[in-house]
Parts: sequence; structure tokens; C-alpha cells
Amino acid sequence: MCGDLDQSEDQAQMEAKLYARFLAHARALLPPNGQPPAGKDIAGYMESLFCDTLRRSLRDSEGAGDGNRYERLAAQPVVFARLAGLLAGHLALGEDPLRKVMEALMDGYSEAEAMDRELAESHSHGDVIVS
Repeated sequence: MCGDLDQSEDQAQMEAKLYARFLAHARALLPPNGQPPAGKDIAGYMESLFCDTLRRSLRDSEGAGDGNRYERLAAQPVVFARLAGLLAGHLALGEDPLRKVMEALMDGYSEAEAMDRELAESHSHGDVIVS
């Protein structure tokens, strides 16, 4: 029984650290003061949609309360993957929609690791980080 409690505490601490990492990355990616990204072209539209969706993800996770934030966060990628699949399923096969979705998925996955590396490098160089 004691081991079960330790494991639950360890799990809760890990989830809290992962959620804090998500918060830091999300806040770094969102424009300051909630301003939408500039640009009316397709790239600007895509960045704006990304930021809107990230804000919604953040708001929903924060709204879930202390004990449920990580659980809510962990459920979101499944929903977004389903939506990506639905949207990609309506594109012409000549546009290779599955490849585009998979590349975007992998880019997003590696983006968090790159942000961690940048943060570690800035700390090792004595830079001051303000959040």
C-alpha cells in the first residue's frame, strides 16, 4: 500500500511537470497580449488558426481544475488527430494529405524538444529568461 501511494505521488509530480512544460511552451508560442498574428495570406491564416486552437486548448486545460488539467491535456491530441484526419480525408489525393498531416505532426512534436534545448542553452550561457 505504501508503494502505491509513492507511485501515485510520483505520477502526479510527473504530470504536474509535463503540464508546466506545456504551459511554458504554449505561452512562448502565443503572440503577446492575445494579438492575432499578422498577415492575410495562407501562412498568416494558418498561424492565426494555430494560435486560436492553442488558446482554446490552454483555456480548456486550465478550466479543468488542478487535479484534471493533465488529463484534459492528454485527451486533446486524440481530438485534434481525428479532426486532422477528417479534414485531410476531404482533400484530393494528388495533394498527398496524409503526408502533410504526418509532417506537421512530427514538426509539432519536435518543436517542444527544440524549445527545451533553446531554454537549456540560454540558461547555460547565463541569459536571463523572463516569463
